[in-house]
Amino acid sequence: MSFAKRDTLRSIEKEVQKRWQEEKVFEADAPKEGETGEYFSHDNKYFVTFPYPYMNGRLHLGHTYSLSKVEFAVGYQRLKGKRCLFPFGLHCTGMPIKACADKLRCEMADFGYPPTFPPEDPEKKARGETTTYQWNIMKSLGLEDKEIKKFADPLYWLGYFPPRAISDLKSLGAKVDCRRSFITTSINPYYDSFVRWQFLTLKDRGKIMFGKRYTVFSPLDNQASMDHERASGEGVGPQEFTLIKMKALEPYPEKLKSLAGQSVFLVAATLRPETMYGQTNCWVRPDMKYVAFRVANGDVFVSTMRSALNMAYQEFTKEFGKVNPLFELTGQDLLGLALKAPLSVYDVIYTLPMLTIKDDKCTGVVTSVPSDSPDDYAALRDLQNKAPLRQKYGIKDEMVMPFKPIPIIEIPELGNLSAIAACDLMKVTSQNDRDKLEKAKELTYQKGFYEGKMLVGDYQGQKVQDAKPKVQKQLLDSGGAALYQEPEKTVISRSGDVCVVALCDQWYLDYGNESWKEQTRKVLKGLQTYSDEVRHNFEGTLDWLHEHSCSRSYGLGTLIPWDPQYVIESLSDSTIYMAYYSVAYFLQGGVLDGSVPGPLGIRPEQMTREVWDFVFFGGEVPKTDIPVSALRQLRHEFTYWYPVDLRVSGKDLIQNHLSYFLFNHQTIWPKPERGEKDPVTGLGCLWPVAVRANGHLLLNSEKMSKSTGNFLTMHEAVERFTADGTRLALADAGDTLEDANFVFSMADGGLLRLYTQLEWIKETIASKYTMRNDPPANYSYLDRMFESQINLTIKQTDQHFQNMMYREAMTTGFHMLQAYRDQYREIATAGDGMNWHLVERFIEVQTLLLCPVCPHFAEHVWTLLGKKESIMRASWPQCGEVDDLLIREAKYLTDVSHEFRVRMKKMTERKGKNLQQGVLPEFGVIYVAKQYPKWQQTILKTLKELCREQEGELELPSNNELLEKFRTIEELKPFMKKIMPFVQSLKDGLADKGLEALDLTLRFDEQAAIERHLPYLVRSLELKELWVESVGSATDSKIQEECLPGRSYSIFSTTPYQTSYSVIMLVNPQKCLPYFTFQSPVYDGDDYSKVIDRVRRANQIPAKAKVKILRYIKDNRFIPISDDSTGVVEIGIRSKFSVDKDKKQLFLIESTDGNQPIPVGTHLQYIVTA
Repeated sequence: MSFAKRDTLRSIEKEVQKRWQEEKVFEADAPKEGETGEYFSHDNKYFVTFPYPYMNGRLHLGHTYSLSKVEFAVGYQRLKGKRCLFPFGLHCTGMPIKACADKLRCEMADFGYPPTFPPEDPEKKARGETTTYQWNIMKSLGLEDKEIKKFADPLYWLGYFPPRAISDLKSLGAKVDCRRSFITTSINPYYDSFVRWQFLTLKDRGKIMFGKRYTVFSPLDNQASMDHERASGEGVGPQEFTLIKMKALEPYPEKLKSLAGQSVFLVAATLRPETMYGQTNCWVRPDMKYVAFRVANGDVFVSTMRSALNMAYQEFTKEFGKVNPLFELTGQDLLGLALKAPLSVYDVIYTLPMLTIKDDKCTGVVTSVPSDSPDDYAALRDLQNKAPLRQKYGIKDEMVMPFKPIPIIEIPELGNLSAIAACDLMKVTSQNDRDKLEKAKELTYQKGFYEGKMLVGDYQGQKVQDAKPKVQKQLLDSGGAALYQEPEKTVISRSGDVCVVALCDQWYLDYGNESWKEQTRKVLKGLQTYSDEVRHNFEGTLDWLHEHSCSRSYGLGTLIPWDPQYVIESLSDSTIYMAYYSVAYFLQGGVLDGSVPGPLGIRPEQMTREVWDFVFFGGEVPKTDIPVSALRQLRHEFTYWYPVDLRVSGKDLIQNHLSYFLFNHQTIWPKPERGEKDPVTGLGCLWPVAVRANGHLLLNSEKMSKSTGNFLTMHEAVERFTADGTRLALADAGDTLEDANFVFSMADGGLLRLYTQLEWIKETIASKYTMRNDPPANYSYLDRMFESQINLTIKQTDQHFQNMMYREAMTTGFHMLQAYRDQYREIATAGDGMNWHLVERFIEVQTLLLCPVCPHFAEHVWTLLGKKESIMRASWPQCGEVDDLLIREAKYLTDVSHEFRVRMKKMTERKGKNLQQGVLPEFGVIYVAKQYPKWQQTILKTLKELCREQEGELELPSNNELLEKFRTIEELKPFMKKIMPFVQSLKDGLADKGLEALDLTLRFDEQAAIERHLPYLVRSLELKELWVESVGSATDSKIQEECLPGRSYSIFSTTPYQTSYSVIMLVNPQKCLPYFTFQSPVYDGDDYSKVIDRVRRANQIPAKAKVKILRYIKDNRFIPISDDSTGVVEIGIRSKFSVDKDKKQLFLIESTDGNQPIPVGTHLQYIVTA
């Protein structure tokens, strides 16, 4: 693609952005005194937000994709007459910035300045284990070493990236009121004051608690690691296990002899405590490393070091977070060790080898229940059946052979030894059949939990799901087990640390409180989510959500007001900041860090808790030195813009931020509820109105990743594809919860389409005086067809924008409307040309429909059309009448044109009756049918009677049922072989056309539709002549059988269908014009328009020019001696020609002459006028 085209568009964008900046088109305040009427009413405001992005780098294309959804919504709602506000904050709270700064400082300490990093270990590199240095990450952002050094100070980040984020938003053309932008943390004293007020309010309302809670924890950072503080593992929480304590029996093996006389336990983490009755052995992996360590009560546990560290953070050891291994050992050292397992029917079990145990999950020690675990059964069977395997690991027969699976749970269809049944069913032959074992495990575990009944123990006869917690309690009470937790999956903190689960003191938000959940469900009930899946995800989150730690001892942010040793974490200070947007500009005047007071002159220390209460709750004016007028203005801004009308985010935030957003709004503003009004203030509910979630963004079908280089910042995208090219590609990327795909070639293509359209518009405007300019009252048939297509597009695109389905909006508003324009242009060129009045409407409409997505292009075109005011103040186009029959005819014309081209291509590719292979046809005939054959009419009537609507869709009985029905109809019996193919074709049409597919006739005149557009079809198919005939005139039975209403039958050949014709001379007597005398056939039955079309084609006469035909009245048999116009008379437009087949003589039949044939002779005259 030419850079010149990109640069042209980019230059336009910069000019447009400069204009917007000067005109302050995106700045919006609550109505001032005197600003009244519907436009300024509270019901007409539209307040949208996007989760403020984290400022540890430039905004990237993932941010751009999500914020584009809300950005497009603002563009649309502006056109619909709404007063829109889109503020944009910048998040700096939490660990990531501090962690990155610390990494830079450490890298300079370890490797010098600038750092010289050691070469990568080839073996680690081959395994995909690479070291990512923060310094190199900063260099990938285009920063020089001397600049990077400054980032070792975390506060430098706060001054560097936020202004660039604002600049990037402006370069994208985002409709953001940047006056209301701000950064978070205590650096901004106004926002710091707001967050402190929020937390004091939450605490007073009983939502913040203190105590020991299990939480994902970073040992390196020495604090909890919540979702936004992780490099990987977002959404992962603690998972509870029952830690089974299997007591080692003396004499101990060599490696454990130093522990003689002490209690030693191999500890195994299980999710199925109810199966412990069936333990037959214990598994360890021979080559895995284990540690023996002492726990708080003096006992010794054996597990992997990873799980030992988790236990240390859960108060298993004397010192919190500290593991002091007594010694290391391998699984091989433990093989053959005798154990006493709690609840097992066997008094003694043995430690045996299993080769498939992983060291990144649980303890590395696995208790074996072969009756209900396919993995255990397969491994035990291998050992029992393979003596060499036992010998290899030194396992004696008495340790393995006597142990049989014990029936402990009865499961329907799988019996009381479900693992054996499942392994047989899946044809598992060994413990190495991983895929088969996974399926067997899924089957047994699911059915066992939901359908199984206990056969043994104190809870015999009870359902497994009921007995499970009771058995767990029994194990805990007896000391045979302990509760143990670890992350569901591996979690890596922003500091690069592998996280554990810790039991620690912390302040937490009590999201697990059932009463609070129930109140929040009311918020969700009336929330517009645009998707059932999003609603279900919210409902699921509210069901499982539990306490959330809100305090940190490390990182940037606001200190907890009543316990300043802790910092409020990043997910907790970002739940109601949308309310702060309403007053941000008036407090800090657009200065990001709040270092300068805003237009009201209010200082940070003046924003006391009582002042914030007044701003957000109303009531009596507080005692303060802030002027009352300023207080009332802050209150007015909040009450006007709130509630949030739309919040857009990635789907991954439903399980945390978006749910917290609902919880906090409910508790801060519990009344009035939806549909209610405050009896004192008259204000309505302040809960969020709508939330829209989207999937993640792929880049060229692959996950975005800095490490692989498949990454693009917003700035880079705009420079490479232009702002509107980027925006158009984002709209086309997708709108659902599925991952979207930004494809470079699509972005390039979109940029090119915009440039091409712009050039066409400029050329069209320049040539408008060469077109017709008929007002609507004088529109031609084709004009009215195009007008209906424009109106249909407005209607469809409006619906897509309402539903926030932007790909569909661009499909109709850009691509389909372009196709309608192209069809109109092509057909009009074959007739009397395009109508500027309508073409101008098309340009205006398409510009407005494109405006939400491609605003710079739209603004520029708006100016080309002579509009003085910005398109940002324009209105959505008015939708006129949509003539359904004209739309159907236009669609039909598109379809048959394509069908004719395909048929011609097939005919030229093979030898046939009418064509030699490779010879292009010059003539064609199209047969059309007005009605179906009788037997097909019977089928149509029958199907219409049987058709039913199910959940909004039309359905017919099954093919077998239909066939049985048709066999009972006598008149159909001769056609039984043809019935079902015909029925299937109707079923295919049912989804597209609805019940119309079962109509007996078309809803428009098919033959008239083709005849109206014959000049266009002749040109587009590159034919000399084309005829349209009723199928009744066809002699070929194949044509009569296959030609149906809406399914014309076409034949193309090198010889004309109509063999009766006369060749005449067409004379142009006009001087100094490029029109000459030429020969042309006139066929029997030709009408006036066909002859005119031949004249136009032969002379390439412009569409706007008028052509008329005249006949000679003095002596119509010979060439006239002069161009005297007195010897000719104009032929009427309703005239037809006939040919004497024998003499090849041409006659004229005029409707005004009593249909008497008039001899024409050998010459006609044609006149061309502008």
